Parts: sequence; structure tokens; C-alpha cells
Amino acid sequence: MRTFFPSKLKVNLLAPATANRPFEGRKYTLTHSDQTGDLFLSIGTVYNWAVINPSFRDEVIAEWIPQMGEFTLYGKVYISGGEYDEAYARLRFLIFKKELELALKAIIYGDQTFFTFFPWLLDAPIYIQFESVYPEFHQVLFYGTPRYYLTKAIQDAVSQSSLI
Repeated sequence: MRTFFPSKLKVNLLAPATANRPFEGRKYTLTHSDQTGDLFLSIGTVYNWAVINPSFRDEVIAEWIPQMGEFTLYGKVYISGGEYDEAYARLRFLIFKKELELALKAIIYGDQTFFTFFPWLLDAPIYIQFESVYPEFHQVLFYGTPRYYLTKAIQDAVSQSSLI
């Protein structure tokens, strides 16, 4: 898993969202800059489509949804709608799988105040849907719980501060 650098994360709360509201339907839009390595997290009641590059579609979106009597953090990544051939879709799929742990660290760490209000969500399941017209890459995978990613992000932050 790649190291998460909290200093590279920029968080934007989109009104009317606050540090603890909404609960159900809270949405995350995570994008990044290839040039700087910065991560940009928008938290709101809607996805921040304005920051998504329609040419690359390399964002991670997620939201809190009720599912079978509990809340789930359900995310999506876009692999291919047919505009990419199968080989390039496979490459996108493998890159997303490799980078998703870093993305989840950023989302959970960036909204850690939310978890002080709703600590039981630290143990909620995380599912990520890989969207693709190619059946091999169109799947939903379990990615653990927010507690795992918050713990790892904090460990990364502490190890960086000890290097200073």
C-alpha cells in the first residue's frame, strides 16, 4: 500500500454539508493531480461533478447508504463504457485496484471528524463497484472498513512526522 501524505490532501466541504451532516447520503468525490500528487476531496450532499475530468474519469466517488439494516460506504470507479478497448480497460482496472487503498485512506482521513460523531461507522463495510462494459472488470469488491483506512492513514502521518 502506498504511503498517504496528509499534507497532500485538500478537503472541501460543499454546503449545506457540515462536519457531521448529512449522515445518510453523505457523498465523497476524490480527484488528484498527476503533476503535484495532491488529492482533492469534496464532501457534500451531491457529487462534485465540476472537478471531474470527463476525458480521464479517474475519480473515486462514494456515499453512505443504508443496506440490509446497516450503513455501507458504497463507492464507484469508472473503468470503461466502451470508449476504451479491453486492453486499456484492463490497465485502468489494475491501476484503480492498486491505488484504491490510497484513495480510501484519503476519503476516511479527510472526513475523520465525521467519525467522532458517528463512531459506529468505523466498522461499516466498504464496497467499491468497478463500472465497465467488459464483464471481467464489472464487479463489486469488498474493501474492509473505515477503521482500517483511518488507522493506516494515521500511522502514515505519524511515521512522516517522526522523519522530520
